[in-house]
Amino acid sequence: MPQHHAQSRGVQRPPASRLVVLDRGFRLFFLAAAVWAALLMVLFVLMWAGIDIAAPALSIIDWHAHELLFGYTGAVIAGFLLTAIPNWTKRYPVSGWRLAVLFSIWLAGRVAMAWSEPLGPWPAAIIELCYPLGLAFVIAREIIAGKNYRNLRVLLLVGLFALADALFLYEAFAFGAADIARRGAVSVIVLLIMLVGGRVVPSFTRNWLAQHKLKSVPVPFNQFDAATMAISALALALWTALPDATWTGIALIFAGLANAIRLFRWKGWLTFTEQLVLILHVAFAFVPLGLVATGLSSLFPDTVPPNAALHLLTAGAIGLMTIAMMTRVSLGHTGGVLHADTLIRAIYGSLVGSVLMRFAYGYAYETALLYLSASFWVLGFVLFLFRYRYMASALNDPAFTARPDP
Repeated sequence: MPQHHAQSRGVQRPPASRLVVLDRGFRLFFLAAAVWAALLMVLFVLMWAGIDIAAPALSIIDWHAHELLFGYTGAVIAGFLLTAIPNWTKRYPVSGWRLAVLFSIWLAGRVAMAWSEPLGPWPAAIIELCYPLGLAFVIAREIIAGKNYRNLRVLLLVGLFALADALFLYEAFAFGAADIARRGAVSVIVLLIMLVGGRVVPSFTRNWLAQHKLKSVPVPFNQFDAATMAISALALALWTALPDATWTGIALIFAGLANAIRLFRWKGWLTFTEQLVLILHVAFAFVPLGLVATGLSSLFPDTVPPNAALHLLTAGAIGLMTIAMMTRVSLGHTGGVLHADTLIRAIYGSLVGSVLMRFAYGYAYETALLYLSASFWVLGFVLFLFRYRYMASALNDPAFTARPDP
């Protein structure tokens, strides 16, 4: 059997768990995230049609938003960080029963939120918040035990994620709608994409260009990127608190244009022949698109519907960037060839189609567009589960070829 990919990076692997899916965090949490993303969309459409499948104490819209922002995205964040941290600390990955306990807490949160009305909103909130706090504890333990103190700053991001979750639930349960907290949660996650994507996208692009002996290279993270992050944080803070203010719209448009310049400097058009890299650029493109559209919706709500603009950031930036990372990380850490095959390209195409249909629904309000968007979304994640099903039963991709993740 080929060596486990983590060993190629100097990280020892503990004895394999009896359940392969508990071997590494990305296996369990990426598969669970895909299952929940597909199932949640089916449940949402059924409940939207008047069929009461679940009994959340939140409105259907807030439950849908919460579970995509904190349920689905929370699982992806766990899968990504629990895979990255062993590379930082050179410690065994969190696996086996410890991973199973963390996953059980995540799953309990999903059940509690789906049945928060009979359970009670505040007991459900306590159960839900155990997950981000538990994830923060696991991350802190691993980083401190590995004496990798400089990466403790990751805890700040996870802490903001937990705070956003708590504020979302408080506003939704106390006031009946989580309008402010919903925007705040989207802002936190989009900023996380700007930060992590701003490192990962040019890095992976640079490696791919070097492999293909192309001399052009992306501009690395510098003061312009830092200034763009600061401007974006200010603009998103204004949008969270004052979405209809003129200055909010101007700030969002300015932040969107700055992020578009960042993206242009990464030379994504040179990766057109490798969709596994190209999708990172496409996903990040929805950050400036979403910011500009949201800014225009603040200034001209009758011309650019706020709901349509919002989904460029959520389904577009968040949805596409998470699936881009899931497909690549899963290949890279199971010894797979870093190439987007037909199924992977179909995953990307389905989710891009979902985003476009959802954006169109914001203008036309044709129910068929909403159902089409949901169908594309479900299809994309079902294809992910089919393509990466081996992660539940095999240490390596059956199509393994000795080609390390750069």
